[in-house]
Amino acid sequence: MMWESGWTWIIIALVLGLLELFAPGYVFLGVAVASGLMGLVLLTGAFSPTLPVLLIIIAVMSGLIWLVLRRVMGVRTGQVRIWDRDINDD
Repeated sequence: MMWESGWTWIIIALVLGLLELFAPGYVFLGVAVASGLMGLVLLTGAFSPTLPVLLIIIAVMSGLIWLVLRRVMGVRTGQVRIWDRDINDD
């Protein structure tokens, strides 16, 4: 089928990578990297899972990649704001 081709997942990764250029933050980057890695694994012929298993693997990989990116890149200055007074206190 089409989703069993590694090239399909590499193209999906490239499209998501391009979408990442227009999105604020790291919205699509984890899924793009996971799709690219899955495409490379499928091209090697290591295994060929069914579509539901493939999507679960990509979802888990993208979550882990996002956590690693968050840990490596960190939180930007001004991204987290701590409120010390309420707007209704005036």
